[in-house]
Amino acid sequence: MNTLKTLILMALLTGIMVAVGGSFGGTSGATVMLLISLGMNLFSYWFSAPMVLRAYGAQEVTREEAPELYGMVEQLAANAHLPMPKLCIINSDVPNAFATGRNPSHAAVAVTTGIMRVLDYNELSGVLGHELTHVKNRDILISTIAAAMAGVISWIANIAQWAAIFGVGRSDDDEEGGGLLGSLVTIIIAPIAAFLIQMAISRSREYAADKGGGEVCGNPEYLASALAKIDYYAKHAQPLPDATPATAHMFIVNPLEGVGSTIMNLFSTHPATEDRIARLHAQAQARR
Repeated sequence: MNTLKTLILMALLTGIMVAVGGSFGGTSGATVMLLISLGMNLFSYWFSAPMVLRAYGAQEVTREEAPELYGMVEQLAANAHLPMPKLCIINSDVPNAFATGRNPSHAAVAVTTGIMRVLDYNELSGVLGHELTHVKNRDILISTIAAAMAGVISWIANIAQWAAIFGVGRSDDDEEGGGLLGSLVTIIIAPIAAFLIQMAISRSREYAADKGGGEVCGNPEYLASALAKIDYYAKHAQPLPDATPATAHMFIVNPLEGVGSTIMNLFSTHPATEDRIARLHAQAQARR
């Protein structure tokens, strides 16, 4: 059901892109946006993982360089019936982690030096179990494509806004372009709808990864304890360097959670950490 829900949301997001193209440029605009959507999906499939790893300065490590961490990931991957992913370390004091890759055979898990310092062995196993569940469910590719689509829709909305201000584009009586109504949809409604759909996709995948992570590491309480610590640092310490809204959805806890107003934080791509912890406690109780 969770996979079906995600597919439906992705289809809605693609539909919004096509509708935006249609309202802004008629049939030609809709066709162009459909082609852009397909092109972005292909680009994200092949190139998103190495781009993100480079952006955060993640360095791949071997068993010899990080034997304990490597052994932990290897055991957890075996528990999840996954091949061993690439293991990367980010030199940052901010505790956080993410996974990337188009499929389990081309995956990478990255942790910061800060998370290795702050969490104990069991807590770190919970975090890595969460990330490996993302890999198993192919969540990162889905979330990356959703974020890219939402970004393009917002970009088109900005263009439409400036075109309307300066009187550039189709006239209101042009039925194919949608006129004034089409412009309003493009400028106001479409970006909001795209953002809400992206947020719904990301949040549903986080809950699923928490549940799977609790199973992979053997005790949901490990992950619950880790989330509490990471969330504290996200809210009270400096944000992760180079973190951007375009990639914030990839991390186990939103690295920008402490940035901006409380109202903006309500629209985070991550569920409230308190809710995630409560679900993990309930999962642990059910196991007992």
